[in-house]
Amino acid sequence: MQKLDCFKAYDVRGRVPDQLNEDIARRIGRAYAEVVKPSKVVVGHDIRLTSEAIKAALADGLREQGVDVYDIGLCGTEEIYFATSHAGMDGGIVVTASHNPKDFNGMKFVREESRPISGDSGLIEIRQLAEANQFTRAATHGRYLPLDTSAAYIEHLLTYISPEALPPLRIVVDAGNGGAGRVVDLLAAHLPFEFIRLNHEPDGHFPNGVPNPLLQENRAVTSAAVLAHGADLGLAWDGDFDRCFFFDERGEFVEGYYLVGLLAEMALDQHPGGTIIHDPRLIWNTIDRVSQLGGRAVESKTGHAFIKERMRAENAVYGGEMSAHHYFRDFAFCDSGMIPWLLVAAQLGRRGLSLSALMAEGMAAFPCSGEINRSVADPAAVLAKVAAQFRPGALSESSVDGLSLAFADWRFNLRLSNTEPVVRLNVESRGDAALMAARTAELLALIDG
Repeated sequence: MQKLDCFKAYDVRGRVPDQLNEDIARRIGRAYAEVVKPSKVVVGHDIRLTSEAIKAALADGLREQGVDVYDIGLCGTEEIYFATSHAGMDGGIVVTASHNPKDFNGMKFVREESRPISGDSGLIEIRQLAEANQFTRAATHGRYLPLDTSAAYIEHLLTYISPEALPPLRIVVDAGNGGAGRVVDLLAAHLPFEFIRLNHEPDGHFPNGVPNPLLQENRAVTSAAVLAHGADLGLAWDGDFDRCFFFDERGEFVEGYYLVGLLAEMALDQHPGGTIIHDPRLIWNTIDRVSQLGGRAVESKTGHAFIKERMRAENAVYGGEMSAHHYFRDFAFCDSGMIPWLLVAAQLGRRGLSLSALMAEGMAAFPCSGEINRSVADPAAVLAKVAAQFRPGALSESSVDGLSLAFADWRFNLRLSNTEPVVRLNVESRGDAALMAARTAELLALIDG
């Protein structure tokens, strides 16, 4: 039995062809069909050079098990979420590796109503069946049908704003040669914005590098273009555009943490007293804003499957992760890389303020380190060493995700990566940037030591 190491905690990701190929994709399709038991599934693919062939093999596997396959073609991950819920499908699968190296590919899965499938909700069973490669023979062969949901998707995105009330902003958009450019072009006809397009054409060769704006070295082009064009806003996306990254009018990258606070505030304007879900890495700004507005802030373990499940359980109006995943109740509780920037652009007009001005209060009140990654030989030992050093003075401790320790005027979260020998550190303080920087240096010295 072949062990499939392309299966991760929430999805499939692996190097092509040794970890993921057409034969494995076909087996995954058959296994998904046996576990989820759908009658109709929507599929789509990102811009990677291997995606279309892998999607075709996946569809063959689904059809072998009697499933009707509806193909929306080239798309972003959120378009699969939308199509699954909008078209009343029993499930959806997108072939994508997002921001992974260009020789990788993968898949993300949902079931009916775009509910996530993870290691806790069927992914382990799918992996086991695909590894065993033994399936029940279906009585009939499924059909293959094209499906176009793009017009309905664009129409849905526009419901989050009032296009006629938008200000005539100049916006730099950097698609990183991923899939976001196509959707920006579809939206552009309905919006009063002037777009400065960078790396706009989808290209699986990634001539300008794999799109991942979380890496500092990937931000300079967007930042420089904001300044060169006197833009009001800069935007960049990862390859499958389920994450959106912001640059203010000064070309400064805005930490996703502060966007969570702003989007939570906007959600509570629309839904007073609503529930907001946030991850455990950086929390004080979000909790402060939500409590001031009479909402309820609820902490969830990091990761899209956990956030979505918690959102459904709490009927939350919005959920946000500092890693730039933003989730909306009206978007089937799923994450979108398009809704956040539309909402922020509308807010710039409504408030008559620049993005830096909108962010200033939260950044001053709760300065943060941003996520710092360190490769270490023994991540668990590092976590234990940090806990032993800092736990005695802590006022509170949480193990929702890794180790979170809070003190009177600062806190940190240190957690292990699910997929590599890396620890991830986030530090924040109450209004004291120097203290935050000093504690970050102290923690890093201990981790690196």
